[in-house]
Amino acid sequence: MDEPRNELQDLGEFGLIDRLTEHISLVQPSTIKGVGDDAAVIASDDDTVKLLTTDLLIENIHFDLMYVPLKHLGYKAAAVNLSDIYAMNGIPQQITVSIALSNRFSLEAVEELYTGIRLACKRYDVDLVGGDTSSSQTGLFLSVTTLGEAKKGEVVYRDGAKENDLIFVSGDLGSAYIGLLLLEREKQVFRANPNMQPDFEGVDYLLERQLKPEPRKDIIEMFRELDIKPTSMIDISDGLASELHHICSQSKKGCAIYEDKLPVDPLTYQQSAAFAIDPTTAAMNGGEDYELLFTVKQSDYEKLKDRLEITPIGYITDAASGLQLISKKGVTYPIKAQGWNHLKNEG
Repeated sequence: MDEPRNELQDLGEFGLIDRLTEHISLVQPSTIKGVGDDAAVIASDDDTVKLLTTDLLIENIHFDLMYVPLKHLGYKAAAVNLSDIYAMNGIPQQITVSIALSNRFSLEAVEELYTGIRLACKRYDVDLVGGDTSSSQTGLFLSVTTLGEAKKGEVVYRDGAKENDLIFVSGDLGSAYIGLLLLEREKQVFRANPNMQPDFEGVDYLLERQLKPEPRKDIIEMFRELDIKPTSMIDISDGLASELHHICSQSKKGCAIYEDKLPVDPLTYQQSAAFAIDPTTAAMNGGEDYELLFTVKQSDYEKLKDRLEITPIGYITDAASGLQLISKKGVTYPIKAQGWNHLKNEG
């Protein structure tokens, strides 16, 4: 009798990663940290370590060229990869870019894509040092790898959160997700009537958050300025709830998050209502904000309390307490990671 088939969609992206990496053994003494964080950590010299991360972006899975301009796609592909290095409290230095594309793309289209990549490199002082090209029969594929650096004692991992540490996030949450819904809405309108012009009046901020995210280099600079080293950190790519699960799971802790502390832009509130979506749901599960989620010792609160670019949203608890969201009415709910499952069969 055949053994039952295990479906990837049942495992989910993170379950698949766990299965693929559970038997990996590190043999190189220079490998300080392998899989399981925002970037791998490789020994360099007495004072610094190298940070290495990679991302794969696939047409119609991670982006839709019906509404994503190629220049924006290039910029975003580089920017989101740099974000992983900042999430380790490091500084990105070099990237490589590999692409596979079909003959439906012209030379001018590829040049437009690389214009966006170069703009991101220029903004964040990163060198584009190589890559690879190939043909594709099914659309555009982009793979970006970033090499960065950090001082040995300043690398921040996901597993360092301690009980009673304070939890902060940078920027605001949920805007990128609402921006995506706006783009998808106008795509459907266009399909129904190609003569209709898209209606994006007054929502530029939300579209920019989706199409042109900015990694939070400024937050890393703030840590240097204030002489603060977070106890744990991760960037918010799959939604706040998912990232909280990563930090708490790897730190073997729980957390308490206050709904009324979640930073949500007024425009996100307004447009969430138009889609009949709870803004808290967008903030917790939307994803692609590329803000930084980090924990600090309580003694660092005085240094951080007046910084407008970050918001305290809760604190770390013991593992037995689990992950809890305290609503505006004081009701406690378990936090479930409901971010996007890349492997889900949408039918």
